[in-house]
Amino acid sequence: MTQHLFIASNGQLNPRWRTAFPDATVRTALGGERPDVLWWAQQPLDARAVADAIAAWPGTPVVVLSPTPRQEDAMLAIALGARGYCHSHATPAMLQQVAVAVTHGGLWLGPELMSRVMGAASARLSGEAPADTVDGFDRLTPRERDVALEVARGATNKEVARRLDISERTVKAHLGAAFEKLGVRDRLQLVLTLKHMPAVVDHAA
Repeated sequence: MTQHLFIASNGQLNPRWRTAFPDATVRTALGGERPDVLWWAQQPLDARAVADAIAAWPGTPVVVLSPTPRQEDAMLAIALGARGYCHSHATPAMLQQVAVAVTHGGLWLGPELMSRVMGAASARLSGEAPADTVDGFDRLTPRERDVALEVARGATNKEVARRLDISERTVKAHLGAAFEKLGVRDRLQLVLTLKHMPAVVDHAA
């Protein structure tokens, strides 16, 4: 059973957290046994405290929760080493999705915030792609390329489906295939990978 630990200033589990993870524990500071997922809900966001929490249990995914998510805080949290950033009042189902993503090595920022962060990251990055990345892109089917490029521009699955006139289910299938061929785990890694390929990015712009 996955062990979830929430660090909250008031030392209380939000009802939605308890619904998502009935066996979760809550503390006001680090302590106790090493959890499988650490949820950081202390406010305001303290970069040093988050960094210390991440360093305390190397390898344990940390998700930063905020009642007022902001792009700047999300980027800071990820830069510090957190694996996720989301609304502290997210639905239980959403929290469970976040847990699955981070425990499998992925990142979670939520669709809208992910799009904004990817756009900001994409605007700053440049360079040449490793040979295996270029080869991976060459192995994508035309439709997989279309979907990957739309996502690299920051589009959500719904937006990609509308632009390419396909279903969201088809978008997910093509995106999953693109992830596998490019050797990436999530949308953020995808945009960072494709941004290292100038010709590809120019086509996506």
